[in-house]
Amino acid sequence: MFHEMEEASVVTTSVVLVGDATVGKTHLLSRYIKGTLPRAPTATIGVEFATRTVPLAVGGTVKAQIWDTAGQERYRAITSAHYRRAVGALLVYDVTRRNTFLNCSKWMEELRQNAEPDIVILLVGNKIDLVEKDSSTRQVTTEEATAFAKQNGLFFAEASAVSSVNVKFIFENLLQEIYNQRSRAQAEGKSQQELTAQGGMKIAPHDHDRYANNCNNELPTCQC
Repeated sequence: MFHEMEEASVVTTSVVLVGDATVGKTHLLSRYIKGTLPRAPTATIGVEFATRTVPLAVGGTVKAQIWDTAGQERYRAITSAHYRRAVGALLVYDVTRRNTFLNCSKWMEELRQNAEPDIVILLVGNKIDLVEKDSSTRQVTTEEATAFAKQNGLFFAEASAVSSVNVKFIFENLLQEIYNQRSRAQAEGKSQQELTAQGGMKIAPHDHDRYANNCNNELPTCQC
């Protein structure tokens, strides 16, 4: 849900983390909210919830309601119910497990069927710390993920919950883009779908030069 609070400069924005089990959704959320990783990681059961107040670069302050959803099939009915108020999503895969990337199409369609019609989705390739240690572990190239994001009107960045690379960047750029695109739609009287069809989407780079996307329409590079 995206609406004005009592204070005119503060909005509440609901976003979800989706993707296969064990791709690192809970770790990303914990790193962003607490600055640490979970002490005893366990599989998410159903959904977990966190909030954080975030000052945007443009547009005042956002109160982010962030829902971490389970990736297992048996929780699908529970998790899909929490998509309905979401206006933004981090669609997470593991860069060292190709099947988690291939399943992103399924998660993307589920989001678009159940969430707000103008949902903003940022594709996140997580666990790049493993690739930095051993490049042979990479099973999804940055170029392939970038192409998928462009084809489907998504933003894109790679990140690591373990090393903190791009964690702040992905959450806060998602929130900023939700605000930006809603503001443009309101100003121009256009829906999010119309903006996307006209090339309103951009691809988010990440802050390591060797992984950065050389796109003409990319967001400012993260300085995390």
